[in-house]
Amino acid sequence: MSTFFARLVSLWVVLISLTLTGLGSAGLAYAQGTAVPDAGTVSQTQTTQPSQTVGADAYSYKMGADDKIRVIVFGEPDLSGEFVVNGQGTVALPLIGEVKAVGLTVRELQEQYAAVLREGYLKDPRVSIEVLTFRPFYVLGEVSRPGEYPYVNGMTVMNAIARAQGFTYRANKKKVYIKSANSAEERAVDLTQTLTVQPGDTIRVTERYF
Repeated sequence: MSTFFARLVSLWVVLISLTLTGLGSAGLAYAQGTAVPDAGTVSQTQTTQPSQTVGADAYSYKMGADDKIRVIVFGEPDLSGEFVVNGQGTVALPLIGEVKAVGLTVRELQEQYAAVLREGYLKDPRVSIEVLTFRPFYVLGEVSRPGEYPYVNGMTVMNAIARAQGFTYRANKKKVYIKSANSAEERAVDLTQTLTVQPGDTIRVTERYF
């Protein structure tokens, strides 16, 4: 009798498993007491998810001397080209000549150029400007090769010091002094692996005290 009862229980287990497999996820959810959203609800949820956008920081960089930019006026190759912001902080653009660039974001210069072209040259100018080469940064003090170095986007202070052939044996490896291009004063900053460099920065490594 016990053998017959055991076989009966096994048969019921098999039947329940087959039933749940046939029902798929809906059957499993029903068995677990979980609500399953219908297709319309899933579609609506997917379409209302926010899309990824470029952060405002991508447009906040302010240009300075020695930045090299590319200007494209769509459909107007004579008004397009590559230009360098000079030591006076201006850039010579076709038709309008010298305009101030230092302290402006790429978007501001782009809008300014388009506005001038719209006044008497083109009906609906479409202007695109991007920075090709950023102005260099400088490493001074207790490094093996102090000097000027080309900036690379995302560079850290540790990368910058490596470019300067590393610390001298007298260097303070815990703190550096940084002067930004748009500031007259330098600030003391704790040296970490994530401390970043900005175009035009001057990094000064001091001597440690024993």
